[in-house]
Amino acid sequence: MTTRHSIVIVGAGPTGMMLAGELALARVDVAIVERRENLVLAGMRAGGLLARTLEILDQRGIAERFVSQGTKHPGGEFAGVPLDNARLPTRHGYVLGLWQIHIERILAGWLEELAVPVYRGREVAGLSQDDSGVAIEIAGGEQFRAQYLVGCDGGRSFVRKAAGIGFSGTDPTVSNLIAVAKLEREAPWGIRRDARGIHGLAKLDDGQVRMLVTERGVAQEGEPTLRDVSDELISIYGSDFGVHSPTWISRFTDAARHAATYRAGRVLLAGDAAHVHPPDGGQGVQTGMQDAVNLGWKLAQVVRRTSPESLLDSYHAERHPVAARVMRNVKVFVALRGADDRTHALRDTFAELLRVDEARARVAAMMSGLDVRYDLAVDDNSHPLLGRRMPDLDLETAEGPARLFTLLHAAQPVLLNLGEAGSFDIAPWAARVRQVDAGYAGHWELPAIGPVTAPTAVLIRPDGYVAWVGDREQRGLTGALATWFGSPAM
Repeated sequence: MTTRHSIVIVGAGPTGMMLAGELALARVDVAIVERRENLVLAGMRAGGLLARTLEILDQRGIAERFVSQGTKHPGGEFAGVPLDNARLPTRHGYVLGLWQIHIERILAGWLEELAVPVYRGREVAGLSQDDSGVAIEIAGGEQFRAQYLVGCDGGRSFVRKAAGIGFSGTDPTVSNLIAVAKLEREAPWGIRRDARGIHGLAKLDDGQVRMLVTERGVAQEGEPTLRDVSDELISIYGSDFGVHSPTWISRFTDAARHAATYRAGRVLLAGDAAHVHPPDGGQGVQTGMQDAVNLGWKLAQVVRRTSPESLLDSYHAERHPVAARVMRNVKVFVALRGADDRTHALRDTFAELLRVDEARARVAAMMSGLDVRYDLAVDDNSHPLLGRRMPDLDLETAEGPARLFTLLHAAQPVLLNLGEAGSFDIAPWAARVRQVDAGYAGHWELPAIGPVTAPTAVLIRPDGYVAWVGDREQRGLTGALATWFGSPAM
């Protein structure tokens, strides 16, 4: 017997679950196949959410579920210089400390509300595609079939390999162990740098210790053990402090790899399946969840046949450069880890530059994901808002005050008219695009850009990015509507 769904997602991590929620909001038949039996997740992975990720959760009306469970921090750092995220023009100018296990638990609750089936304990063993869909084989003989398959199954993605998608990049030059265990003796807490790299020991609330050590070599094979952790602690600190009872041991390197394409026919990739890099800066989960929000509405429109399949090409075109930039930034973090004189000089130079307000604001916007701009320019329409995320304005509408992000809760595109009420006629797209007449009296400010000229109207995609900026002449509006939301004939 074959189980059928319009979309099957492989992997129930943050990326896969975010994508499933997006598709469910668009009323697409979507399901997740996950090899883990339950939500239990070993270790303390992905320690937080950054501003743009919190904004996309806010756009769906679920941000407070995460904020209420996490801890707000004023900002991260770059080259040892604190970044004051509170000065960013966003309602979420902070870093939210929240471990991945809690992120997944909250997302799983959201999917339950949306009635998304999650088939746990299923490991994909094979896949094949034809002109009408993708056949998925599960270890043990179970079979699924879908119109499209999305691999959100991590850096060792079976889906990516089975689809024949290249995954090139850089080999590791540094290897780190990260562990959670108990110590019998007191240790020097905090961060330590030496010629080998960066190390750290931190007490946790439950009496355990989270430890990070840079290994002496990178030619490591197999799963790391407590003996590996002990040996490295002794080589760095002169003692292993009686380390025992580990609950999690993992290894990561500075290897970075990027999928050659995010789409091969009816198979697509998102999250770590498409890009892997060191965890410095906390960029991994953010990039993956934002991949999902970019892809979800496009895939939904193609499945519902309101847009041509070519719309999916814009997913790779928009998100591949974003991940490439993230990977470049992470390389800078890795380069600044060391304690040798040259790295000290480099770090000091960065620190001096980042004391300049404009430079610090630009880096803060970059690290938080708020400065992403997709190349959506058409003709001479080059307003600085085009292709950027729409600010969460406090609007006055016929129904009363409303935050702009509340207009995006249903993951539906919005034509926001800030000029004369009733001056836009988009009747051919009325079933697909919500039209809102509103007033806004405040100023317009974009992260890393600053104040911008207020437009008369904007067309906002379901992912919160601006697809068209115009005035009463409405030049280019019908073209933008057709490009992103399908022609009236479809």
